[in-house]
Amino acid sequence: YFPLSVEYGERLYAGGKIKGSRWVKREGRPSDEAILAGRLIDRSIRPLFPKEFTNDVQVIITVLSVDGENEADVVALNGVSAALAISRIPWNGPIGAVRVGYVKENGSGEFLINPGPSEAEFSELDIVVSQTKDKTVMIEAGALEISEEKLVEAVKKAHIQTAKIIETIEDFVKKAGVKKLEVKEDTAFHQAKSLIEKSYKEDIENLIESRVNKEGSGNETEDLVNKIYENEKMANPETALDKKTIAKATEYTIFSLIRKLVVEKKKRPDGRKMDEIREIVTKVGLLPRTHGSALFQRGITQALSIVTLGSPRMEQLIESAEGEETKRYIHHYSGLPYSFGQTGRVGSPSRREKGHGALAERALLAVIPKQDVFPYTIRVVSEVLSQNGSSSMASTAGSTLALMDAGVPITKPVAGISIGMMSDGDKYELLTDIIGLEDFSGDMDFKVAGTDTGVTAIQLDVKIPGLTIEQIKAILERAKTARQQILEKMLATLPNPRHALSQYAPKIEIVKIPVDKIGEVIGPGGKVIKNIIATTGASVEVEDDGSVAISGVSEESVQKAVDWIKGLTREVTVGESFEGEVKRILPFGAFVEFLPGKEGMVHV
Repeated sequence: YFPLSVEYGERLYAGGKIKGSRWVKREGRPSDEAILAGRLIDRSIRPLFPKEFTNDVQVIITVLSVDGENEADVVALNGVSAALAISRIPWNGPIGAVRVGYVKENGSGEFLINPGPSEAEFSELDIVVSQTKDKTVMIEAGALEISEEKLVEAVKKAHIQTAKIIETIEDFVKKAGVKKLEVKEDTAFHQAKSLIEKSYKEDIENLIESRVNKEGSGNETEDLVNKIYENEKMANPETALDKKTIAKATEYTIFSLIRKLVVEKKKRPDGRKMDEIREIVTKVGLLPRTHGSALFQRGITQALSIVTLGSPRMEQLIESAEGEETKRYIHHYSGLPYSFGQTGRVGSPSRREKGHGALAERALLAVIPKQDVFPYTIRVVSEVLSQNGSSSMASTAGSTLALMDAGVPITKPVAGISIGMMSDGDKYELLTDIIGLEDFSGDMDFKVAGTDTGVTAIQLDVKIPGLTIEQIKAILERAKTARQQILEKMLATLPNPRHALSQYAPKIEIVKIPVDKIGEVIGPGGKVIKNIIATTGASVEVEDDGSVAISGVSEESVQKAVDWIKGLTREVTVGESFEGEVKRILPFGAFVEFLPGKEGMVHV
């Protein structure tokens, strides 16, 4: 563990905004978007700190001004790289970062470096890449089913630009002329490591086995540390190693042995082949009252995803310095302490939970139907019941099935997989579907989600100084094969979205009326629309563009409101015949309602 914290703060004054709340004008806790930007920076810089350096490091980024054209997260990431490079903190940077887009036009495509909002709107790819001079350290991507070949090309294009950024920062470092702090070797740690490797090898092997099988109490590592400490205290009371050093050396030795077995003998801790996926179990429709639900289990990683559908007015409003935007598809991830077999704090979602939810959201966004096809606000919650490696990808697969169970007409099912790596010098092995122990002891966690035709999301974290382009290419190919296998298992459970929505889901219709007829639907003081709502029991929302969203618990109430609104706004022509209800009779004639909400007089 390296005590690094990254805090990304966005001030509303940066975009000339004042907080919308009438009572609170100061910015509060960071938004989810700010937390995700902080995680992006953390994952880019963390691998490049020396392992021996354990001082607390805090990086604080404050967005002071935005122009609405350039994304602040990439600017901030390059700023952090420059700040660390000219500081006394030991760090094996600098790095450069760019955002890359891809626009397809007339059969051919073009890559865009740091695309603006107008370009990003038409882009099939949104990928942020952090790189050193020769390797890629971090990738965060969302895409519209883009091919692996195009992704590799995007990373290559990014490297041309990041090389220029790195060169600029290196010139900056020369001008600053700051000498880095020297990192001293931890002799006590090396002493403890040698002792454990020599005298406690069998204990380490037994410990690995208990961790893999999850058969122990969870205190086996602590028990071994206590055993070594007591033995050494008795043998060498004057020069005994402290428990903290022994614990650190024990963990290092466990990880070293796992890596050695994988790289040299192709032997994984749980006995699987390098490209073997754990057993998959899928179930749908588990919860009778919800709008849609599904369970996805891979090994002992188990995610239960639940879908809730709502009217368009239930969409989320997001306030930032760039302005306000709305979200109609929302994905939340919950991984409580019990899912790890632990006790712990339960409260607001952690940064990890927000990051995993955002990854699953991005993975599925490409297949969510457009609002004119499916006029619902969609919220998915992934309750992770048990986790041992890549719960975010289990959430992605489970949420796909839950959406299909809810009757959401997604364009294609999405699955995800995590690929790990263990290396020794130039030798390395890729591991499909890593468990937690392989994640902790390995070099990376490369998550890839997508459909049968292309990638929809990527998240790369590394613990080494980065990956080569050849390694990235091999990883994407391995992930593609695994993704196809998982999709086959999922589709065997539910091959297509259900034809009908749950009986508990709201029924929604969108009616388009001429803008000049909006006043007739609303009526003076809202009299007409209030009458429609009170009489039919349906909810009616009118937008400025003439879109009217009608929602209700029954199809009958919705249809009644739809007919009423259509009757109010349709043009009646001479020669049409109607059967109407006589509403009142006066001396000069009868008033007849010939369309819902529209009356005419039949003269005496």
